[in-house]
Amino acid sequence: MKKLKLGIYMGSFNPPHKGHINVVNYLLKHHYVDKVLIVPTLNYWNKQDLVNIDDRINMLKYYENSKIKIDIKNNQYIYTIDLVKELTKEYLNYELSIIIGADNIIDFKKWKNYEELLKYHIIIMNRDNIDIKKYIKDMDGNFTVIDNYPYIKISSSMIRKNLSSKYLDKDILDYIKKHNLYKCI
Repeated sequence: MKKLKLGIYMGSFNPPHKGHINVVNYLLKHHYVDKVLIVPTLNYWNKQDLVNIDDRINMLKYYENSKIKIDIKNNQYIYTIDLVKELTKEYLNYELSIIIGADNIIDFKKWKNYEELLKYHIIIMNRDNIDIKKYIKDMDGNFTVIDNYPYIKISSSMIRKNLSSKYLDKDILDYIKKHNLYKCI
């Protein structure tokens, strides 16, 4: 029996925005994955303005459906390899794919046990015209590079400075205002 493809999409999602969900929807629509597990992370690297993990999970829950699941129990892992090893045990009937942005491939060789991560399928979402081939050419991995998706040039840090419905779904913007996150007035 063919295993279903599960995309693992991790990050701070601070806040989750339309760019994040566009990546997920694109991968699902074009059958790169059958399901996506979104894993919000704790504050390992002392990021500024990072709101509580519970708030970020609650905002991400607006995206949850039969093909998108928000992980609420594996948020404590500092390193991707540790998370993926745990998810491999939990999702035995799935082929795991790690979803990363092109900016992450630049320093990928600095990731903890990156060689072990190369055993997994890695989906790289290109942005900012990064020459991904330059970075993966000497890595023996199973990469899929996505060049043609409708990338929204925005970051969570930019959104925190100017909260707007242009980049945030209404439910998430309402949640931010209701809970006075990111110093909203």
